[in-house]
Amino acid sequence: MDFKLERVALALQSLGNPQRRFAAIHIAGTNGKGSVAAMLHAIYRAAGYRVGLYTSPHLVSFTERIRVGAEMIDEDDVVALAREIRTAATVRGIELTFFEFATVMAFLHFARSRVEIAVVEVGLGGRLDATNVLLPETAVITTIGLDHQEFLGNTLDSIAREKAGIIKSGRPVIIGNVLPEVAEVLSAVAAERDSPTLRCGRDFVMTGSGPFQFSGMGCDLTDLQIALRGDYQRDNAATAIAATLQLQNRFPLSAAAIRSGLQDVRWPGRLDVLRSRPLVILDGAHNPDGVAALVQNLRGLAGKRNVHLLFGVMRDKSWLPMVQAMAPHVASATLTTVLPPRGESPELLAHAFSSYCPTRIISDPIVALEVLLDSVGADESILVAGSLFLVGAVYPHFLRGRGRQDLFSDITAAPQP
Repeated sequence: MDFKLERVALALQSLGNPQRRFAAIHIAGTNGKGSVAAMLHAIYRAAGYRVGLYTSPHLVSFTERIRVGAEMIDEDDVVALAREIRTAATVRGIELTFFEFATVMAFLHFARSRVEIAVVEVGLGGRLDATNVLLPETAVITTIGLDHQEFLGNTLDSIAREKAGIIKSGRPVIIGNVLPEVAEVLSAVAAERDSPTLRCGRDFVMTGSGPFQFSGMGCDLTDLQIALRGDYQRDNAATAIAATLQLQNRFPLSAAAIRSGLQDVRWPGRLDVLRSRPLVILDGAHNPDGVAALVQNLRGLAGKRNVHLLFGVMRDKSWLPMVQAMAPHVASATLTTVLPPRGESPELLAHAFSSYCPTRIISDPIVALEVLLDSVGADESILVAGSLFLVGAVYPHFLRGRGRQDLFSDITAAPQP
């Protein structure tokens, strides 16, 4: 990683500045930004707009990162665009990082696909993220927590300032459910840039437990159903709706489109139930706040079932608090290796879990999953968590069982017996 905007800006310039040929919503945040992005993409699709979606990381295939409407970018287009971008960058003497390369590819694909609006998720941080060459119609900041401290700083204040880097002069910003002290930092940056600010809990709110009701910004929407599991998705949905209302003059849409988008949105790997006997839950929680949200929602999904955890994590994460939050709620922990050499040693993880529950080490994630599926009772539960990379590693097992090649070729998500 090398955080600068100059290289990606030069590469885009050499390709005709495709990022200027579509409107954009730019989303940052510690957790929730992917869910909000997916909701916005689904809402604008339901309204009939040609909408792009750029997210990261992918779970199974790189093509998940770049979508136009219902379609992921074609593999042949990835190859062709990669050659074109590499040639353009080489002529200018530019060496792009992987994420910069992917970002240029997404913007070029969106421009050539003639998208009307693109929903773009920040990769890491905000201020120096490659996506921050955009001049979006609105910025969205979902949540602020401690993650990626080695790049963003060790305090909520410093992390908030980095995320606030996506706020552009005179362009509105939508702020999700954040702590009051974080809201003050974000609001101060917005005020410096003369950016109108709308904040969850102050200017808009979502109430109810399903169906939900959105209130605020001169609008009341009732009978809202959210396809994504987890009580935290209520605030994510409210934030997404607020963004669409902020852009209503340029991109008008109906209450029916909002309802349809929220009801049909698909975002794999987040409280994702893939099997019923035993119950199998995949969740990409990979930082302390994400694990806290997972634990809060776990019993609502698993009920009284024993939960057997399959866990792997990156060594650069603050994983001990994750273990301490999760371990009291599981009957056993199977520790595995994820994305070596970045992944933490399963031996260290097993030691941390050992004072709470029985542990075992199975280095290969797929083998570990299959062992659990063979040994866990039909009336028990398996939870896969700790890293999106781990979720991505085991997901192909379930795709093969359904005869599918990718995550989005079939939107149905009914658990298999």
